[in-house]
Amino acid sequence: MYNFDKIIDRAGTNAVKTDMLKANFGSDNLIPLWVADMDFETPSFIIEALRLRLEHPVLGYTVTSSTYFPTIKKWIKDRHNWDISTDWISFVPGVVHGLALVLEYFTRPGDKVIIQPPVYHPFRLVPQHTGREVVFNPLKFRQTGGRASDCYEMDFENLESVIDEHCKVLILSNPHNPAGIVWSRETLQRLATICRKHKILIISDEIHSDLTLFGSTHTPFATVSDEAIILHAPSKTFNIAGMNSSFFIIPNEKIRHDFYHWLKAEEHNSAPFLSIIAAEAALAFGNEWRLELIKYLEGNTRFVAEFIEKEIPRIKVILPEASFLIWLDCRNLGLSQPELIDLFVKKAGLALNDGSMFGIGGEGFMRLNIGCPRSVLEKALRQLSIVNC
Repeated sequence: MYNFDKIIDRAGTNAVKTDMLKANFGSDNLIPLWVADMDFETPSFIIEALRLRLEHPVLGYTVTSSTYFPTIKKWIKDRHNWDISTDWISFVPGVVHGLALVLEYFTRPGDKVIIQPPVYHPFRLVPQHTGREVVFNPLKFRQTGGRASDCYEMDFENLESVIDEHCKVLILSNPHNPAGIVWSRETLQRLATICRKHKILIISDEIHSDLTLFGSTHTPFATVSDEAIILHAPSKTFNIAGMNSSFFIIPNEKIRHDFYHWLKAEEHNSAPFLSIIAAEAALAFGNEWRLELIKYLEGNTRFVAEFIEKEIPRIKVILPEASFLIWLDCRNLGLSQPELIDLFVKKAGLALNDGSMFGIGGEGFMRLNIGCPRSVLEKALRQLSIVNC
């Protein structure tokens, strides 16, 4: 029903993925498979909702629609079997912005923030740039190739050893970016027990949770512990990252009450009205589109895995259980990280995310964005296979 094979030229639209290639990679003549947005058309029901509103000639002060929070509530219930209250929800202009706001309110400079690399790089950068100390609890690598949850696990023994009285927050990637791990309920319960014992607040980034693949089931962290702050958004699922349409979900009244009052006082919860319109249209009308997208992404994942196994067997594919990002283990190529980047960028003409940007355990890896037409993926992998012969 939806044409995910359609090629769309994003160059010249101020798209980071295309128009920042030269600044980041030194060349415009690359296939862009890096920034975590997709090259598919934003669904028509979102575009139409925006167009309808823009037919009105006044763009003045606007309140959030009365149906916005109930729409989120229904989406979460239908997708994740989690019955939330609308009182638990607050708009926030972006997940990274949300991380910064939580750290500003709940911690002080010098406090410690735990992350589990290799992981989404703002988890490290936001605390560092705001004067917090980052404590690393690297994931344990179990095997190369196969499902993501078979390749990685949390290191609970090390976590207990690095915690001290200055550790105030742990930032969780759930599902995990870049490896695509869908964490089991048992893993999350064990993490919750440790953090509760040490009075550590968990921030769970669940922005990829609506794109679970191959039958994987996402567990919202707050269903195993209400002592957490959930960050969510329709931006990855519906390709509206430019709309800044994220939201908090905080079940615990003690955590939520004063924090939300502070957000309101600082106007951090004031949503641009077009963001609300886009998000509400996505969550109200988007499930059919989402299911078609998941099928296409699963097809892209299979294509990448089969092609690489046949044509570039020294690279091992970590099969994602969620999202449109594939974590490639390139360590068997025997290259240093600069040599690996040179292979992909200068020799193969591809722009991927360098694995080392995700921190400890990212060396020797590259992150591939498969949210694009399959013909683009095929062209990219053929270019890589030629220079890797």
